[in-house]
Amino acid sequence: MTISDQTLWVIRAGKTGDGDPLFMKKKFVAIGWRKCGDLGQLPPDREAFKKKIAEAHPEYKPGAIPSSAGQMFRFVHELQPQDLVIYPSKLDRMVHIGRITGPYKYDPKLDSHYPNLRSVEWLKAFPRTRFSQGALYEIGSALTLFQVKNYADEFFSALEGKKLPEVDDDDATVGLVAEEIEQTTRDFILKQLSKELKGHPLEEFIAHLLQKMGYRTRLAPEGPDGGVDVLAHKDELGFEPPIIKVQVKSKEGNVGDPDTSALYGKVAAGEFGLLVTLGSFTKQARSFAQGKSNLRLVDGDELVNLVLRHYETLDSKYKGLLPLKRVYIPEALEETE
Repeated sequence: MTISDQTLWVIRAGKTGDGDPLFMKKKFVAIGWRKCGDLGQLPPDREAFKKKIAEAHPEYKPGAIPSSAGQMFRFVHELQPQDLVIYPSKLDRMVHIGRITGPYKYDPKLDSHYPNLRSVEWLKAFPRTRFSQGALYEIGSALTLFQVKNYADEFFSALEGKKLPEVDDDDATVGLVAEEIEQTTRDFILKQLSKELKGHPLEEFIAHLLQKMGYRTRLAPEGPDGGVDVLAHKDELGFEPPIIKVQVKSKEGNVGDPDTSALYGKVAAGEFGLLVTLGSFTKQARSFAQGKSNLRLVDGDELVNLVLRHYETLDSKYKGLLPLKRVYIPEALEETE
């Protein structure tokens, strides 16, 4: 069997790299989930692993259980001796590649935080700059254990001492990676708003966001609101025009012309209407609004733009709901002739 025919995995040594001594000095790769005990005692099926992790970690949300159980199952039953494993170290910033040399074993005495073990022989280590941005992005997944699919050839070539082929579209790869990170962030914001803020809580958030944009706001009472959820204005008492009547839709589907027309029917002369949704608007709704200079539609995509633009000023309650960190990501360089 050639190197390129072998299965290639990525494994992590904890979020902060605290398992690094176990990995590099004692020559074991390992996973945690120590509350689950000896995973080798479980029946070799994924349902048993799901049941065990649900029992051991009642604090886990149901959606997180299949992913965790799947990683545990793969470590015990799918990871095999002779498989290759990549360990991207947080401590020395190197990409270590090794070969699994032994079967699964459970030994909490060796490291109580990482009791599920497999012995490993480390073959080579490379600086991260050795690999393309796409390859680094693939092995940068937050999962503890997963298989490399898209860029495996790069790591096989490095292990065999081959020169990596020049990639003419490296910058394009960088741009695609950056674009995916940005899209993931936007998806996360919309999912959190949709999941955590329904009905009146979303109206409160929109009122808060408008405040950070320089408006004073008043919320309609919970319950039937006559089609207006928030009143926004610039002066302290709310007497001076323009008065903005805001309706908030927490559904994720399309908002059509009936909703748009209904809100506009509440807008008097000298007032403005603002319709905000987590979803999108139908063509008919947009056509209706296009002819109205005092009516504005904000869909989910534009709402995310506003959230990102004013994120630093948001209340800590909403920052906790939407935990984001400012980072710099590379952009593709424009080609010049």
